[in-house]
Amino acid sequence: MPRHLTYFVSDVHLGLAVKDPAARERRFVDFLRGIPAEETEALYLLGDIWDFWYEYKEVVPRGYVRVFGALADLMDRGVRVYFFQGNHDIWTYSYFEELGMIPLKQPHVVKIGGRTFCIGHGDGLGPGMAGYKFMRRCFDNKVLQRMFSSLHPRWAFALGTGWSKSSRLAKNEEYYFRGTDEPLYKFCKDFLAKEKVDYFIFGHYHCRVDMAVEGARLLLMKDWMDGRSWISYDSESGQIAVENQKK
Repeated sequence: MPRHLTYFVSDVHLGLAVKDPAARERRFVDFLRGIPAEETEALYLLGDIWDFWYEYKEVVPRGYVRVFGALADLMDRGVRVYFFQGNHDIWTYSYFEELGMIPLKQPHVVKIGGRTFCIGHGDGLGPGMAGYKFMRRCFDNKVLQRMFSSLHPRWAFALGTGWSKSSRLAKNEEYYFRGTDEPLYKFCKDFLAKEKVDYFIFGHYHCRVDMAVEGARLLLMKDWMDGRSWISYDSESGQIAVENQKK
C-alpha cells in the first residue's frame, strides 16, 4: 500500500511540571505508537515538543526514552520525521539528527500530494513583536550559546526550567487569537502575495484556529496539556483532519 498519510504535531511540552507530565508523555507515546507506519510518509514535529531542551557537546537531557524509542521505531519503519525548533526547545544542535530526524527552518514550504503547505512553529512570524524577535536573536546567538554552555548543567537546567515555569502555559493562561488583527494572519496574507499556498499549519499559540486567508486555510493546533492535538493529511483523498481529543 502506498504511503499517503502525513501528520503534524506541536506543543506537547514534555517535562513541564504542570498538571500530570508523566501522563502527558504517555499520551504522546501512545499517539506515536498509533501512527500507521506502513501508510505514513512523514511526521512533522512543529516545535515545543519539549518544554526545555539544551544540548551540551557530550550531554543531553535525561529521560524521554519511550518517546525517542517510539520515534526511532517510526523511522525504522520508513516514516520520515522532521522537526522544527520551537521557542522552548530551541537549543537542539545535533542529537536529533543523530537519531535520524531531519531539521527544518520556518517558514518551510512543502508539496504534499499536490497541495502546498507552509509550516513551522509559528512564533515571531508577521509584523511587530520587536521584543520577542530580539529575544529569539539572542537565543540564536552563538556567543551567548557558548556562554550558557559554560554553566554547569545543574545551573543551566535550573535557569531554563525556571524560565519555562514563568510562561503563559505554565500559568494556565489561554491566548485569544485576534483573527485578522493577528501578526500571524498578516504574515500568511503577505506570504500569499508572493507564493501560492493551500494550507498554513503552525503551533505556538496553544489554541485551535481554522480560518480562511485569501483562499488558503490557516490551521493552528492546541497544546497537549489536557489531551491530544494533531493534524493529519491524506494525499489519496485530499482530506485534512484536525484532531483534538480529551484525556
